Amino acid sequence: MAASGTTHDLPSGRSRRARGVRAGIPIAELFGIQIRIDPSWFFIFLLITWSLVSNFAQWHPAWGTVLQIATALAASLLFFASVLAHEMAHSLVARSRGLPVRRITLFLFGGVSNLEREPSSPGTEFLMAVVGPLTSVLLGLVFLALGSPGATRIAVGDPIGALSRLGPLSTLLLWLGSVNVIVGLFNLVPAFPLDGGRILRSALWGAMRDLRRATRAAAGVSQVIAWLLIFTGVAMVFGARVPFFGTGLLGGLWIALIGWFLNGAAASSYRQQVIEDLLEDVPVARLMRRNAKTLPPTTTVAALVYDAMLATEQHAFPVVRDGLLEGIVCPEDVRKAPRGRWETTTVREIMTPRENLVVVGPGDDAAGALREMAQRDVGQLPVVEKGRFEGLLRRHDIVRWLHLQEGAPA
Repeated sequence: MAASGTTHDLPSGRSRRARGVRAGIPIAELFGIQIRIDPSWFFIFLLITWSLVSNFAQWHPAWGTVLQIATALAASLLFFASVLAHEMAHSLVARSRGLPVRRITLFLFGGVSNLEREPSSPGTEFLMAVVGPLTSVLLGLVFLALGSPGATRIAVGDPIGALSRLGPLSTLLLWLGSVNVIVGLFNLVPAFPLDGGRILRSALWGAMRDLRRATRAAAGVSQVIAWLLIFTGVAMVFGARVPFFGTGLLGGLWIALIGWFLNGAAASSYRQQVIEDLLEDVPVARLMRRNAKTLPPTTTVAALVYDAMLATEQHAFPVVRDGLLEGIVCPEDVRKAPRGRWETTTVREIMTPRENLVVVGPGDDAAGALREMAQRDVGQLPVVEKGRFEGLLRRHDIVRWLHLQEGAPA
């Protein structure tokens, strides 16, 4: 089974690089949306391929090893292309409703579309959520229809024997069809971040007229389902036979792992909504650090290391001249200068220049600024007004402020 849905990056109190690279490997861009692969994808890709090779060896022993492996690889690649189509449907509907989508990431449990903000209405969320499962089911039916000429020979009394008489193309299409239908139906389970969880929240949101309450209720349902999956998986590991899921160590561990993932995602979804509510209408100026240490561009790397980085808790340092922001420098930049040249190399030579930075204004929304940090995987953003440096907005300060608010997640 593959989990698939929509989410957006969660702020956290973890230490982040001052200027990092997003997780995942970029592989393509479609309709202006970057497609990325998380390292965990390679594991699930190999696992599915290995499982298919084992099945094909049982169903089609006459094929030979090369044909079995080639068909399994093709099936796995087309399966993840189907997951990508599912996510692209989410993303294109979101964009049509005015919600920016920067990337789609394929990972261990399937795929996820990263939205920059929550939908503005229950109707928008419902349309965005339901289009994904519909796409998977439609793809499944198309694959089944294309493979049905070969499927007519499958005998009810001897399915394995009948399968052995199917060709590679019919076998591949029938497998793709059935698995896409299963993925579409599974994603209708009302649990975050599955599409069914979003559909449930849209209905509760429309009824309650309160997004936070709807999120809390939907997250509660999600966690109940998640724990049921965990207990089901554990029971399967110890030999219980569960209808539809079957039994066994591998299947049980996989079901329990999905339950664990859904449980964490449900809690994160509610925590994220609380954060959005607490930061609503809070300006950057209220949370930014006005007395952040800055450096002139002529500062040497030696002075940066010994007088700034080792002498303060600050992680990144704005480079400012005559009040104007010229760039920012962080520990990763120090590696650009050989140790023997620290006394003669200036921060201007190693900094990230202003034109490559994302900045915010004092009057900008703090929730939007936090989302920008999460999207770009940075720990702070320079605050600039009319080119002049006004302060530094740090993720750490936002999280600390949130912890001080009533009802904020700890």
